[in-house]
Amino acid sequence: MTRALILGGTGDANRLADALSRARIDAIYSYAGRTKIPLPHTLPTRIGGFGGAAGLADFIRTEAITHVIDATHPFAAEMSRHAVEACAATVTPLLALERAPWMRTAEDRWIEVADIAGAVAALPDAPSRVFLAIGRQHLAPFAAKPQHAYTLRLVDAPGAALPLPNADVVVSRGPFTLEDDRILMQTRGIKWLVARNAGGDGARAKIDAAREFGLPVIMIARPELPERPRVERVGDVLAWLAHDARLGA
Repeated sequence: MTRALILGGTGDANRLADALSRARIDAIYSYAGRTKIPLPHTLPTRIGGFGGAAGLADFIRTEAITHVIDATHPFAAEMSRHAVEACAATVTPLLALERAPWMRTAEDRWIEVADIAGAVAALPDAPSRVFLAIGRQHLAPFAAKPQHAYTLRLVDAPGAALPLPNADVVVSRGPFTLEDDRILMQTRGIKWLVARNAGGDGARAKIDAAREFGLPVIMIARPELPERPRVERVGDVLAWLAHDARLGA
């Protein structure tokens, strides 16, 4: 019998959770708990880390998990690596539900960098107004350029002082429309956008708005991950589970 584990925390993961619930597929939804108000879904949920790949492997064995779906954020590299290791150790089928990255167009003014340090280095020395659209986990390195006025858009209000001396927080949860991000950039006088190449539709409006306004975008590339099967659609995950169920996996 199929018993799936969703490694979640994203809109895609929540859509998958609802689809599995509607299909009456036994599943558990797990997320790290970094946001205080997770998106609603209908599956049994666990919150918090597993204690590395070994802890995840123990959970797979204890809970009799037959399939693991990695539907974490494309930048949750550590969790994805742990999933590969744990599934290899337990001989458990693994599938990534991973949105395609955004592709640069001729009209985009992207400065492509490998990581957060590269993004900090790519910002100008002259003071400017920067939309820092990277979540709250990676703000501290930008304190190296305190001259900028940063706009942050966070899912939850920060519970402690921010590491940036000049930062304005917008508390909001996507998906965001193009008009939303046009207004945000216009009213705040944004001159630079820093973003991670998360892909998908829920957060791409800021990329489209920056293109319209001709703004430079510092685009952080996705981290390197081990090879594993991947799909982009919830329906493909359901087909994968159904195929294995027919084979008795």
